[in-house]
Amino acid sequence: MPWSKIKPDTDELNYCHNGNCGGRQISYAQAVNEGLRQSLTLDERVFVMGQGVDDPSGMFGTTRGLQEEFGKKRVFDTPLAETALTGVANGAAIGGMRPVYFHNRPDFLLLAMDQLVNHASKWHFMFGGAVNVPLVLWACIGRGWGSAAQHSQALQGIFFHVPGLKLLMPSTCYDAKGLLLAAIKDDNPVLILDHRYNFKQKGMVPEDMYTVPIGKGIVRRPGRDVTIVAISHLVADAFMTAEKLAGQGVDVEVIDPRTLRPLDEALILNSVMKTGRLVIADTGWKTGGVTAEIAALVSSKAFRFLKAPIERVACPDLPTPAGYTLEDAYYIGQSDIKHAVMKTIDFER
Repeated sequence: MPWSKIKPDTDELNYCHNGNCGGRQISYAQAVNEGLRQSLTLDERVFVMGQGVDDPSGMFGTTRGLQEEFGKKRVFDTPLAETALTGVANGAAIGGMRPVYFHNRPDFLLLAMDQLVNHASKWHFMFGGAVNVPLVLWACIGRGWGSAAQHSQALQGIFFHVPGLKLLMPSTCYDAKGLLLAAIKDDNPVLILDHRYNFKQKGMVPEDMYTVPIGKGIVRRPGRDVTIVAISHLVADAFMTAEKLAGQGVDVEVIDPRTLRPLDEALILNSVMKTGRLVIADTGWKTGGVTAEIAALVSSKAFRFLKAPIERVACPDLPTPAGYTLEDAYYIGQSDIKHAVMKTIDFER
């Protein structure tokens, strides 16, 4: 199934001003695969499970070759039984192992909500810090031709809501590896949501092991007029929009939170205090979602610095259509972000 045939392979944008430019150029899938391989090599407690982790495609290429290298006891396929198997992963984590549970789609995580929300995310608090669940769950948002309503949902708003669950959404190959390694080292449950569009890019990634700190965002492009907080692959759309608007005299700052929970509030607030205008772009639904929470944060803590109403760019509150033309109209991109930026610029009190 050509899940993402509508987007060609490409090199990552030039974010070198922030210093993450070392290493070799490899694909997004290779970056994740390298992080898994290094974790499996370094720590015998780490194992990888999930439907299709051993098939020829290797979960979009992220787990390719790992079973041949580390054996079926440490990298193994699982049936469609998400509730039961998340319970198995929880038990293994409580018992001292470090499971990494891969899912093709975040849609399937809804079947594991009991184990994930009622148990894994609460264990640390319920037992006063005496018991931890060092579990990593990974899922890929599958936007592309025909993915439709049950295989392409961006459910970060739902998981963003759960205390005790760390939520990561990388946008670059460098962060994909570094955040994965940080998640595996973390002593409590971490959910990584990747976007299928990220897998169409190649970027600079160091060969050595390194971690990207959970809870620390990054400025992808400095600017003075408008702040865009963009999530996952929309960071690239925001960056390209900013570059085009620079030619029109609008200087846009682009922030990539990298992790939604914990959220780097200081980075966002300091940027808004400088620019006075804010656009938030997320791949998920608008109502009750990520854009709403960040807008509430800024309204509460930096309202007096705002020169214009906060603009939110998110998908319509509708299930994703399957047809190509409807899907193309449903999703947001550069034109939507540009329109939102110009609304903040043109606003007059």
